[in-house]
Amino acid sequence: MEKIGFIGLGTMGKWMALNMMKAGYELIVTGSSPPVLQFLEDQGAAVVNTYAEMAARVDWIFLSVPDTGAVESVIFGENGILEGARKGLLVVDLSTIDYLATLDIEQKLKLKGIFFSDAPVSGMEKRAQEAVLTVMFGGQKEIFELVRPALEAIGDKIIYMGGIGSGQLTKLINQLLFNISVAGIAEVLPMAAKLGLDPEKVTQVVTTGTGRSFAAEFFLPLTLENRFDQGYPLKSAYKDMISAAEICAHEKIPLPMVQTATTTFQMAMASGLGSESKGSLIKVFEKFLGIEFRRIEMSE
Repeated sequence: MEKIGFIGLGTMGKWMALNMMKAGYELIVTGSSPPVLQFLEDQGAAVVNTYAEMAARVDWIFLSVPDTGAVESVIFGENGILEGARKGLLVVDLSTIDYLATLDIEQKLKLKGIFFSDAPVSGMEKRAQEAVLTVMFGGQKEIFELVRPALEAIGDKIIYMGGIGSGQLTKLINQLLFNISVAGIAEVLPMAAKLGLDPEKVTQVVTTGTGRSFAAEFFLPLTLENRFDQGYPLKSAYKDMISAAEICAHEKIPLPMVQTATTTFQMAMASGLGSESKGSLIKVFEKFLGIEFRRIEMSE
């Protein structure tokens, strides 16, 4: 069985790495969190000091890092993958990064004899821990079939989307629809509270009626409790809106609803909400209307 390197042992990555190891793969890890490294070492993983050292010892490397810049740094930076990689190394990016950058990275690595594929995942920490993520793969079909068993160790929906970048593009589309939903909730529901409707009762309808969405089901119960600490930080989620804007400009595709949602994201971040969850978008319109969408007994 192939020897795997895993880079990016954060909230999602540590569980994906563990689940690959549980599937029987020999795992090599590195990172900046001693407790997580110790946790994985206790489970049987080997720990190395640099990405270059890892690249020299493994057949495949999986990445799960925060953004495009992090992927580029891990691969091309000092002591990066490229410094230690042998020809034929497979690098599979589980991160969510820019679509156009993915195409560029693949071309640069191809010149060095290294294969690069994108396989972003959908799902939060609980799903990563339970190995029921959705994986969207972009790259050569032969590589997909080769690494599929490892992907099946982390997810229950493994979908081949097409050529390089297809995974990132699919993830972006999914995220844009999610972000539009959250922005719509943020705009409309403060109006309901302003006009005297009970937020808890409105939530019951919105999460069960025709207006329901994953965004409503996830964020509204938390909003009622004034909790905005669950889910991806707003400032990190904003990268999806930047990617959409770049693709729109490059391909001349109008996306007016995405642009409107982007404005809501920008207003929220300008209001200092960047470290809170996407659910905090509602605070932008609550401030305009002088009202809060919370449980009545909490707001009294």
